[in-house]
Amino acid sequence: MRKTILMLVCILSLALASCGEKGPSTEINVTLTDFQFTPNAFIVPAGQEITVSIVNTGAVVHNFIIMKLGATAGDTYDDDDAVNIFWEEIDIQPGGDISVSFIAPTEPGEYQIICRTEGHIASGMIGKLVVVGE
Repeated sequence: MRKTILMLVCILSLALASCGEKGPSTEINVTLTDFQFTPNAFIVPAGQEITVSIVNTGAVVHNFIIMKLGATAGDTYDDDDAVNIFWEEIDIQPGGDISVSFIAPTEPGEYQIICRTEGHIASGMIGKLVVVGE
């Protein structure tokens, strides 16, 4: 009986722990593949320095672009979208990797992440950066 109760408590604890959403982090680790960011959602603290480590395992050049709060690129990226970029790391070559930093937006909210390589937004290569206050 004790073993059964202990096992149920362990299973319940693991289930509850896996349900919780990760808290904010000052580190983003992302892999770029063809038409996908993995993972595709990140939670960061407002106004903090964020380190981004990017690996491109895809067959083409990819980009990691964070749009301004409330801005989206729609189905395609064009020159008009440039004014709506909050931060970008462009031209990560196939097989390449990079580690860079930026200061997170100070305004909490959800920011769109895109790859501006032609056809990638329409194919679903989008993500989100969730900025949370302190």
